[in-house]
Amino acid sequence: MSFLQAEWRKLAIINYLVDKKLLQEHIPYGTELDLWRGKCFISFVGFMFLNTRILGVKIPFHIHFEEVNLRFYVKRPENGQWKRGVVFIKEIVPKRAISFIANTLYKEHYITCPMKHHIEETSDQITVEYQWKKQGKWNKIKVEAPNRKSKLQTGSQTEFITEHYWGYAKINESTTNEYEVTHPRWEVYPTSKYEIDIAFKELYGEKFAFLKDATPQSVMLAEGSEITVEK
Repeated sequence: MSFLQAEWRKLAIINYLVDKKLLQEHIPYGTELDLWRGKCFISFVGFMFLNTRILGVKIPFHIHFEEVNLRFYVKRPENGQWKRGVVFIKEIVPKRAISFIANTLYKEHYITCPMKHHIEETSDQITVEYQWKKQGKWNKIKVEAPNRKSKLQTGSQTEFITEHYWGYAKINESTTNEYEVTHPRWEVYPTSKYEIDIAFKELYGEKFAFLKDATPQSVMLAEGSEITVEK
């Protein structure tokens, strides 16, 4: 049985180009940066956790909730093939139990903050907004798009960002935690407008403060799907 089963829905994905040196200390042992056409990306992602089950059991008050995270992309060779995965700088959820489980079992970097969201769909338009409160300030990301889904294009930047099926957490300089995430290929919306108000320095430290004024290289909105996280 999978450790976690859920749906990840309405993923707002903000992508920035960064210098590879920025991420060196965060790269888990046994992995290397996964680049797209020689470019190094870091992504800020907001989405909904829905119908969440741990070992098949729904835990009251921990079934539907928001998450936002800052992540980058790595790969690891195994049996002549590459396992492509993500590394999380930090993940934010509104549930303390989720943070405790993820940090304890998966050695991730969750913190707990007040959060809220607004998702509105009409036949023509979809609006997705995530907010979270840190040090008395509400941060937010908001993405708008025509309500018109399309399949991922092979070789596209969107495919690269969304098609990573492993998670890696750095334990120390010689140990890495690896886990598998399963889901089908996602459909995406053609983003038309976005708003970003993130206190990167307060959330992630001085080295990431420059992202506050950086222009995203791309902004994506994915529908998402059912997912599993394996032990």
